[in-house]
Formats: sequence, C-alpha cells, structure tokens
Amino acid sequence: MATGGGRVFAWQVFPPMPTCRVYGTVAYQDGHLLVLGGCGRAGLPLDTAETLDMASHTWLALAPLPTARAGAAAVVLGKQVLVVGGVDEGQSPVAAVEAFLADEGRWERRATLPQAAMGVATVERDGMVYALGGMGPDTAPQAQVRVYEPRRDCWLSLPSMPTPCYGASTFLHGNKIYVLGSWTKLPRSLRMRDKRADFVVGSLGGHIMAIGGLGNQPCPLGSVEGFSLARRRWEALPAMPTARCSCSSLQAGPRLFVIGGVAQGPSQAVEALCLRDGV
Repeated sequence: MATGGGRVFAWQVFPPMPTCRVYGTVAYQDGHLLVLGGCGRAGLPLDTAETLDMASHTWLALAPLPTARAGAAAVVLGKQVLVVGGVDEGQSPVAAVEAFLADEGRWERRATLPQAAMGVATVERDGMVYALGGMGPDTAPQAQVRVYEPRRDCWLSLPSMPTPCYGASTFLHGNKIYVLGSWTKLPRSLRMRDKRADFVVGSLGGHIMAIGGLGNQPCPLGSVEGFSLARRRWEALPAMPTARCSCSSLQAGPRLFVIGGVAQGPSQAVEALCLRDGV
C-alpha cells in the first residue's frame, strides 16, 4: 500500500526481546529502544529492564527497576527516563516514580505521585512532565492533572480535567495538551473493516492505524488497517509478522513499534511498521 507521497508501508522485524512480556513500558532514547517492566509468563509484574541498540540490533540488560511494575508510563528527559505509576504484584496501583540515568546505567528514586495510579497518560513540555488521569485503588478513573518539576523534584497539582480517564492517549500540539479517551460512534461507512479489541493505535503516513488485537476468534489478529485521512476510508495494510494483542507501542520517527503483547502467551516479538520509499 503506497501513500500519497509514493512511500510504502512495510514491516521491519527486530531481534526478539530476551524477556517475554505484556504491558511493558517503552521509551526511545539516543538510538536505543528501552523496554521496562511489564508482566511475564507467571502473570506477575517484572523488574526486568532491557534495551535494543538500533545500530547493532543487539539487546543489552539494564539495571533492574527498583519497583517491579506493569503498565507504567515513561517520559524521556534528556539523558534520563522517568517511569511513572503502574501496577504492582498485588494488582494495586503504585505511586512510585523512578528515573533511569542512561549515562550512569543506574536508577534513582524520585518524588512519588500524590496518589497511586496506573494507566497514567504522560507528556513532556519544556522539561516538565505532565501526568494526566489514571486509575487509583478504588478502580475509578481519575481526573487529576499533576506536573513534575525535575529541578525541585516535586509534583504540583493543576486544574482537573473535565472528564476522568484511564489509559488515555495524549499528545502535545503547540501549547496545548490533547487527551483522547472517549469516542464518538461513526457512520457504518467509516467503521473499521475488522472488529477488534486490545489493538495498537498509531498515526503514520497520513493514516490512523489499527494493528492486531482480538476479534471474534480466540486467536489474536494479525490484520492491519489504516484510515486514510485524505481518502476518508479504511484500507488494508501489510499484516503483522506476529499476530498479537495487548501490545505496547511507540512512535519513533517513520516507525511505529509494536512490542511484546500476547500471542499464545506473553510475546518476545519486536516489530515496527515503517514508511519506505517506493520502488
């Protein structure tokens, strides 16, 4: 499938992670893909941290997370990666915030969240980290907005969001932070081709992506479709090399990484949907 600019979508397969995991936390820093925590085969949160060198395509083990967790958020702050919230071995939200110092290869604890939360949405702006929503111990979505000041190592409260949300997507555009956590029902002509849940969503080459997930069958889907913003329709794209659901994902330049997840159990797969020049 070619885009309007003559570029084509294709999958790039990377060496599998040393550790199978689902609900891992991912970050991209200085040519390295970091995969932190998540749940392993036993269904318990991991403290395992690994990084893929994008130049040599080799995996290296990092110092383990001080707090084993799954479903945490991550933000890159220069040479540091800040890991925020998540869920612990008791299936309870955590308030722990920890920073990986890339140049020193070690972790440091930072000021904890004012409230324990999993499924927090985070975004960085001008060296400040904004944490939005999440779910607390009462399992109710939160509307809180907090901002982290690295120089003072403290969290400050901001006005709450109008709508509580958990596991929302967020992005920065200009001086505004957009939080997406609810949907409007579209007319049938604009609906996806396949029914799916627990799938990866991303944006690449003028398309909104829907990747993998669970359909009406017990096995995960490998199908991929993209909604063309120019043509206002869903189009079939190259299928995933490894069908999966509940994957972690990360946008890094012309690549949309799809990491881990569940195939016939927690997966080691690391693949990226890319834009390449057409032949």
